Amino acid sequence: MALPRKLKHMNLFNDGNSYIGVAKTVTLPKLARKLEAWRGAGMDGPVKADLGMSDDGIQIEWSLGGWDLLPLRQFGMVGASGVQLRWAGSVQRDDTGQVSAVEIVVRGRHEEIDLGDAEPGEDTEHKITTTCSYYKLLVDGRVEIEIDLLNFILIVDGRDLLAEHRRAIGL
Repeated sequence: MALPRKLKHMNLFNDGNSYIGVAKTVTLPKLARKLEAWRGAGMDGPVKADLGMSDDGIQIEWSLGGWDLLPLRQFGMVGASGVQLRWAGSVQRDDTGQVSAVEIVVRGRHEEIDLGDAEPGEDTEHKITTTCSYYKLLVDGRVEIEIDLLNFILIVDGRDLLAEHRRAIGL
């Protein structure tokens, strides 16, 4: 019998600046594909064709306790990959005690900064939504998934799924 790997500790970095003790929550990016049903002659049912990444894109949502000026100073960043965030998680199995390092690195720009409610004597929290043009998932230092939307790269389990397409269009 085995027990699942559970997140035990985490940290968030914004352009290399640690948010240890400040980051409250991180909603990790959802990975989604755009699939369109196709049912042609001689088919008894539809098959969904893969049309690339979802139109919803890649987003990370995160919240900080207190006031932090760095995300505010990054608001309106012109470059689509101008802000780098790195989430580092420590994941452990309770049956074996094995610890794994899980990291997600994204680059993008802040789409929304919610400064929350301002009430004297109460907790202050900022919520930030960052839209990403780049995503990389590493587990114990191994790249599991890498998505670079601006450079037309999609690597899953060491295989670049867009390499042949880049060659086909002369990139």
